[in-house]
This record gives sequence, structure tokens and C-alpha cells, in this order.
Amino acid sequence: MDEQPSIRKGPEICSLRYGLALIMHFSNFTMITQRVSLSIAIIAMVNSTQQPGLFNASTERPLEFTFNHSNRSIKEFNTRASVYEWSPETQGIIFSSINYGIILTLIPSGYLAGIFGAKQMLGAGLLISSLLTLSTPLAADFGVILVIVIRTIQGMAQGMAWTGQFTIWAKWAPPLERSKLTSIAGSGVAFGSFIILCVGGLISQALGWPFIFYIFGSIGCVCCLLWFTVIYDDPSHHPCISIREKEHIVSSLPRQSSSPRRSVPIKAMIRCLPLWAIFTGFFSHFWLCTIIITYLPTYISSVLHVNISDSGVLSSLPFIAASSCTILGGQLADFLLSRNLLRLITVRKLFSSLGLLLPSLCAVALPFVASSYITTIILLILIPGTSNLCDSGFIINTLDIAPRYASFLMGISRGFGLIAGIISSTATGFLISQDSVSGWRNVFFLAAAVNMFGLVFYLTFGQAEIQYWAKERTLTRL
Repeated sequence: MDEQPSIRKGPEICSLRYGLALIMHFSNFTMITQRVSLSIAIIAMVNSTQQPGLFNASTERPLEFTFNHSNRSIKEFNTRASVYEWSPETQGIIFSSINYGIILTLIPSGYLAGIFGAKQMLGAGLLISSLLTLSTPLAADFGVILVIVIRTIQGMAQGMAWTGQFTIWAKWAPPLERSKLTSIAGSGVAFGSFIILCVGGLISQALGWPFIFYIFGSIGCVCCLLWFTVIYDDPSHHPCISIREKEHIVSSLPRQSSSPRRSVPIKAMIRCLPLWAIFTGFFSHFWLCTIIITYLPTYISSVLHVNISDSGVLSSLPFIAASSCTILGGQLADFLLSRNLLRLITVRKLFSSLGLLLPSLCAVALPFVASSYITTIILLILIPGTSNLCDSGFIINTLDIAPRYASFLMGISRGFGLIAGIISSTATGFLISQDSVSGWRNVFFLAAAVNMFGLVFYLTFGQAEIQYWAKERTLTRL
């Protein structure tokens, strides 16, 4: 039975914790736009019938050509933007390279965020990712190898930023508001995907594909200024928080040691089946989500045969549904908990079931309705929307079972998810390169099977009680 805080509830909409959720929403928006920029830009980057060059299969014009013809219109310059001969297999490696970098930093950054502070970790990761986004067009001119290196380093920077968020929520989010606050912050991923896919194609046609990277890289730099100015790691140290809100937050959370030095019970974690249930859920969830985020513009372009601007607009529609479902799911989950209508574990398993089962059904149905334009678009909208219901399920389950280690465990969880993303991106590129029709069918069938495995495992072993190894008496060093 959850204990209710004795102090009156602090203000919500105008509170600092909801302001923090909005700023984190903007940060997630920025990072996902930088990550997905290549997915929409690559349609124009590889759209060429010219002969490849010797080193990076590029047919770009010399740099001097641009400076000597500065009076040409932007549109005319755009037709001379660099174009590359990258095979589907090469594109799959490029897409998955950012996941390699994220995996390298997820676990150590999650632990270090608990020691040095999530504000610095997240802000530094966002800044580095933004600067690398700005340099991506130049890197492409030097060759595909440098693009892979840039994307890998960018992944390392974003890995620092992703995991730091849960260190902040472990100190800012009251238990009965966790789903709501994390869903507001997390919806920035879906909303960012919507924006970049909606306007990316239009930017590419109007200004040239390099400007996709320039615009969203610049937005990230602005976001960094806002982050370092407004965000604090702990409500107790924020200079602008009201006494009422600070007391509400602090009193609702389990008592935590002020010492950042703490042992990590690795052996106990390895033996913990509820943790493995979360890891398996992340693996399954990220498998299908990575395919949708990475290959949706390519799927719409190749299957529905539309141009780059229409492909971008159509690809953006599923993510506005995902953003809405993320926020509504969080509101509904906290409503069920605050009214004591369902137990915490029931809520987590309910939303996990909806978030894994419904998109699997839509994915299995896609190959059979490929001839129907409207039905295909509806199913593509439903997949990310229903999938994001997991944000109120196993996605935040580490805050329930081990709040002191939430950031560290979130790093491991996302590591499992990103391993799935690497495998699914590479496998998708390989499957569709063999045969487009049967390849896409196999991609969606395999994704549904992975989702079902994750769902069964989580329903069997998932829990919501704080684990014995995560309680205060086992965490504090004397």
C-alpha cells in the first residue's frame, strides 16, 4: 500500500517540477531531432544517378564552386548539394552507429550522473551532440567512414544526456506524479520526431539537405543555454522553488543518503528477475521503435512511392499520435493510482501490455494492406502511438523497484534497448536489400515476435516493490 504524503500537495501546473518536465521535454525534442535528421536527409543524400567517386562514392562539386557562385539562388545551390552512393547495407550501418556510441556511455554515465550531478552530464551531452550535428554535412564530404565516426561520438554524447534524466526524476518526482512528469518529458521524443519528419523534407527541398543539420544543431545550442541556466539537480538547492513545493517533494520521497558514494550491488542485480523483466521489455520496445524512427521515411517512399517532402510529412503523423498517447497515458496511469483503482504493479503491467501488444498487431497487419494507402497510413500512425504507452509501464519501473539506482539501471535498460536497435537496424537494411516486398514483411513479423517475447517475460516476472538490495540500509557506506 502506497503511503500518502502528510504535507499538502504543492501546486502543479505552475510548479518548478512541471517547468522542469517542460524543459526536459524540449531537451528530448532536440536530441531526437538531431538523431532522426539523417533518416529524412538521407533520401536526398543518396538520390542520384551520377557515377560515384573513388573514395566515398560522392559526386560533390569542389568547394570553390560555391564561393565563386555566391550570387546563385539557394534553390540552384541546392541542386548541387553533395550526393552519395550508399547501399541499403551501408545506410543500415550508418543508422545503427549512433546506437553504438550510446551503448558505450549509458552505464558509466548513469553511475557518474549520480556522483557528479545530472545537470552537468545532460547539458554537456546535449551540447556535444548539437555541435556534431552541425558538422555532419562536412563529415559526409570527407567520406562515409567519418560519418559513422561522427554518429558514434554523437551517440556517446546523447547516452550521457538520456541517462542523466532519471537521476533528476529520482529527486524531483513524487511517487504519485512519476508517470505524469516523465510522460511530459518523454513526449518530447515523439513530438521531436513529428517535427523533424514533418519539416525535414520541406527544408531539404527549399534549402538543401545540409540545412536540416544546421537548423536542428543550432536549436540544440540554444537549448543548452536554457538547460544550464534553469535546471538544478535537487529541489533543496533550487533558489526559486517555493517552500511548500520543496516540502511536498522531499516528504513524498524515500529518505536518501546525502553521500554520493555508494556501493552497487551488482550480484544482487544480476539475480533479480524483476530487473531482467524491465531489460527484456526495453529490448522488445526499442526493436520496433528503432525500425519505425529510422526506416519510416524509407518505407513510405519505397512502398507508397511519394516524394521526399510528402514522405516527410506522412512520416511525421505517427509521432504526433505518439506524443499525445505518451502524455495521456501518463495522466491516466497516475489517475488510476491516485484514486486507488488499481495497484501499482497492475498499472505497470497494463500499460506495458498495451504498449507491446497493440503495435505488434499493427505491424503484422502492414504487409497485407500495402495496396491501401489510407489503411497503411492509419496503421503507421497507430504503431508509435500505442507503443509509447510503455512509458507508463516498464519504462519507469526502475523508479519503483530501485529509486536510488534509477539512473544507473536506466543506463543498463537503454543499453539493452539500443542493442536491439543496432540489431534491428542492421537486420532491416539486410532484409530489404534482398527483396523489398518479402523483406519488409519479414521485418514486421520479426518485430512482432520480439515484442511478444518481451511482453510474456515482463508479465511473468515484473514487480513494483522496492527490492531488498535497493533499500537504504544496503546502500550507504560508512
